Amino acid sequence: MAGPLAGLKVIEMAGIGPGPFCAMVLSDLGADVVRIVRPGTPLDPNDVLARGRTVLALDLRRPDAVDEVLALVAQADVLIEGFRPGVMERLGLGPSVCMARQPRLVYGRMTGWGQHGPLSHAAGHDINYIAISGALHAVGRSGDSPLPPLNYVGDFGGGAMLLAVGILSALHETARSGQGQVVDAAMTDGAALMSAMMYGMKAAGQWSNQRGENLLDGGAFFYDTYACADGRYVAVGAIEPQFYALLRERCCIADDPAFDPQMDPSSWPLLKLRLAEVFRTRTRDAWCALLEGCDACFAPVLDWDEAPTHPHNRARQTFVELDGVVQPAPAPRFQRTPAAVPRSSVIATIDAVRRRWQAGAGAESATVPATHPVA
Repeated sequence: MAGPLAGLKVIEMAGIGPGPFCAMVLSDLGADVVRIVRPGTPLDPNDVLARGRTVLALDLRRPDAVDEVLALVAQADVLIEGFRPGVMERLGLGPSVCMARQPRLVYGRMTGWGQHGPLSHAAGHDINYIAISGALHAVGRSGDSPLPPLNYVGDFGGGAMLLAVGILSALHETARSGQGQVVDAAMTDGAALMSAMMYGMKAAGQWSNQRGENLLDGGAFFYDTYACADGRYVAVGAIEPQFYALLRERCCIADDPAFDPQMDPSSWPLLKLRLAEVFRTRTRDAWCALLEGCDACFAPVLDWDEAPTHPHNRARQTFVELDGVVQPAPAPRFQRTPAAVPRSSVIATIDAVRRRWQAGAGAESATVPATHPVA
């Protein structure tokens, strides 16, 4: 395995959303992630979040299967689970049991509401978790209802990424203390944390509760998206005066005094209409030829098909193709320990995984073709 996390042994209890995303990130960066699934679960090449894993099919309702997991725990560095509070304890795989087998274990728990609190046992999804953080209220156009920002804020940003940060932070501490610990990652906490700058700006009187009327939420005419003559869109974010001046110059509005009061919010609605008229005069490609690559803070709004073919993304190899599926490449980049191109998930027996972990061998040594369903 290549990458800065090579040698790290991770057990992932299969789930949905943020848990798999966190495990994918660790796997992308070199960790040996063993995913435990229910018997009969097929390997799906379209499930990008499941890439790079060794897969074990275990029926955890059987005591001997639980014992097999605990035998792996004794060799593991990290365990990731995303069930409701108490489920792992009922399975006999709670933190106290696992850490009795492996005192250095970092036990990562991913939930929406957290391990405690009045909502901790309620069902929910990303949209619910970001709703109580304040983040959902802030997204959308002025006068319209809040707009779900896909599941980036709760599941992936406030959930999976902060779980990964928590796990790596705990591993750093374990290297000093020799003791593991539980990481309680809640999407409500994470979504709130991702809103830290906005809470600070609100306290300073620079952000209001009116969505779509602030600096970074589409309220400012110089930080928004605009339709072009061909119906496609561009994004501008010319906040700083020198960047705004260049945008005006390239858009031939430098001599229009109406655009002088850039930071006067009372002027924003009218100037948004004026700038929209300007962008409707050319196609998106024409605007790209005029603005892309300069300091006007400009980019075309690309769809899922276009993004992988953009010259910048091609140059950085931001996307890769695995099993015929175009998907994002591992990130970030490392100078000395670069991550490998992701591999498909593969099936293994628990004995093979235990031997590999004992020997420190590569993942490929204990696998069978990924075209087979998990038996």
